[in-house]
Order: sequence, then C-alpha cells, then structure tokens
Amino acid sequence: MRIVTTVLLAATVPAPASALGLSLPAAAADAGPPLSAEARQVADWVAGSQDNRGLPYIIVDKANARLFLYAADGALRAAVPTLLGAAFGDDSVPGIGSRKLAAIRPAERTTPAGRFAATLGHDSSGEDLLWVDYDTAIALHRASDRKPGLSSQSRVDRLETPTKADNRASHGCIGVATAFYDDFVRPAFGAGGIVYVLPETRSVTAEFNIPTPASAAGD
Repeated sequence: MRIVTTVLLAATVPAPASALGLSLPAAAADAGPPLSAEARQVADWVAGSQDNRGLPYIIVDKANARLFLYAADGALRAAVPTLLGAAFGDDSVPGIGSRKLAAIRPAERTTPAGRFAATLGHDSSGEDLLWVDYDTAIALHRASDRKPGLSSQSRVDRLETPTKADNRASHGCIGVATAFYDDFVRPAFGAGGIVYVLPETRSVTAEFNIPTPASAAGD
C-alpha cells in the first residue's frame, strides 16, 4: 500500500520533483502518473483560451482516476488520485438528481463528463462539499464522508492503492483524500471555479468544442 500524497507544483505542466527544485518527501516521487495526452490537451486549451474565466479549475481524468487542480493563472498546484462513479459512461440518467442513492442502479452510477461551474455548499446531512452539478447531485467531497454502501475506510483504502482498477466505487460523485479537500479544494474554490470532467466514451475535442488545427485554419 502506498501513501496518498498531494504533489505541489509550480508549473503548468507536471515535472519531476528534482526539476522543480522542490524538497518533497520520498512518497511524493511516486504520487502517480503525469497528465495523460487528453488531460494535457484540455489543460493547454483552457490556458490558451482562458476558458476558466479567471477562476481556479480542476481537470478530472476519469480514464486514469486522476485529478489535477489549477490556480486561476493556469499553474498546476496539485495532482491526486480520485474515486469516481462505478459505472462506465459520460451522461447522467434524466432525473437522477432527485432520487435516493439506494434507488440508483449500478449501471446508472456514472460521473458525467463536461464543463461545470462549481460552488461550495452542503449536502442534506450538512457535510460541506463542492457542488459540481447540483441538478444531478454530483459533488466533489472527502472520500471519508459517510455514504451508503462501502465504508469510509474502504473508500480511503481504495485511494491508497497503486492501481486505478478499484477507484470506480461511487454513485457518481468524485471522492478525494480529506487533506486534499481541506487544504486545496475548499480554499481554492471559495469564490467558485470550473471543473472539467474528461469523457471516456467520446473525444475531449468533441466534449469541449476544442478547435482542431484544421478547423482553426479554416477560420
């Protein structure tokens, strides 16, 4: 079992700790893979187009169960593993936001893809969280928060394993380590921000209407 480590970064693109000149604990050197090609494409597009509108933002790479948090100026501040919806897919079932968790069937437990204006708030039990899509009841919250099904410890354990195979465990919400939520998400998103959830059934170009070289040349 490895220790889940939040990696602080001072560049838009991840780099080895030695290249950044950071004094990091040994566990940080094995904190997970860098951005995938799709995540990097979205990160470059957001930075170039300023689609984040001057707000901090998060990129969730579902295929790799990784989350990347950026400052408003496009600097990558942290990269962590994340828990995601147990079901494969990119769209929420209509009306799912008004249903009880126990009524959500396994095949419906998807984390929807897209661009979301996210705000801090609370759930029905008073737990603070980051609402990603309020209408479909999708939030980013501590993996240790109480939820039906898996125990909180089981969810935390899944974040700590070196494989992404067991990170698909939620009803659709995005689960992160408590320290990351408290130290990074909550202070960064105090005035709101943007969450980009990458698709797994369609291209990021189509999902976010990212101009391709061919389309740009035709403008």
